[in-house]
Amino acid sequence: MSTPQSVTDIRDRLLDAAGLSLDRLPMLHVIFDRMATHCADHLRHLAASPMYYSLSNIESGRIGDILESYESNAIAGVFNASEWDSQILVGFDRDFMFTMVEVLLGADGSEPPVDEERGFSNIELRIAQAIFDQMGKALQASFALVADTPFKFERLETRMDFAVIGRRNNQSVVAKFLLQALNRGGEMFVIIPQSVLNPMRQTLARVLSGDSSARDPRWTKQIASEVKRTEVTLRAVLEERHLTLGELADLKIGQVLELQATPRSRVKLEGNEQALFWCHVGQAEGSYVLRVEDFIDQEQEFIDDVFSR
Repeated sequence: MSTPQSVTDIRDRLLDAAGLSLDRLPMLHVIFDRMATHCADHLRHLAASPMYYSLSNIESGRIGDILESYESNAIAGVFNASEWDSQILVGFDRDFMFTMVEVLLGADGSEPPVDEERGFSNIELRIAQAIFDQMGKALQASFALVADTPFKFERLETRMDFAVIGRRNNQSVVAKFLLQALNRGGEMFVIIPQSVLNPMRQTLARVLSGDSSARDPRWTKQIASEVKRTEVTLRAVLEERHLTLGELADLKIGQVLELQATPRSRVKLEGNEQALFWCHVGQAEGSYVLRVEDFIDQEQEFIDDVFSR
């Protein structure tokens, strides 16, 4: 006689082989719609020209077949979902990247779109990596309705053969998004192994609201109190420099590195590697002190970080 655990294992294997019925998982559409909205809201602040994100399709297929259709035509980012003990993949096709670069660099659409088969440039790869950093946050915020898990960006790949997140014949779900800007556009795709979604299929089968109508005020107050007591490490950055690996290897004991900063330079105050405030440095009672001057513009920091790498 089969035990309940063995029955569950057999059922899961049958589901893996047959594939998920996407029509019975309406919550997936809600999640990916939220992701499209999150991406559009963030990127809208980075570009002068309007940009539109929309979910175009959700389908299932084998990982290898999906990746093969994007070979030599996309940049892929591999993310680790630690709570799921798995990896997922986010990708941008060539048209997406060319459109994104033009928008972020201030193009107005008067020039014809790029139409050439070539490898991605260094600046395109840097912009892609910066956008991948934002995709991890968008994924976490979108899936928070059903499962709270962080998505950590691990690596960037331009060859789909190396964008490995499981066996190539494993079933997966792929969500495709359309980016539109400057009268042109491109496609972003998200690939999630079916084995990750199977344990959540009952939750994904019913539509959940992101808001709770009934909240316990005592519980809310306790959470707010605990959050305020969380310790945050602050770091004051006077200046940052970028060196090549060769320059680092040539450094010697006693060598002097010249800085462009002066006593009047603004100091960046960071908390847990997040830029927070611009400050001025001073002295009081024999110690250095910082005076907070202004908030840091996160969107501008994003663009500055892209082009300073």
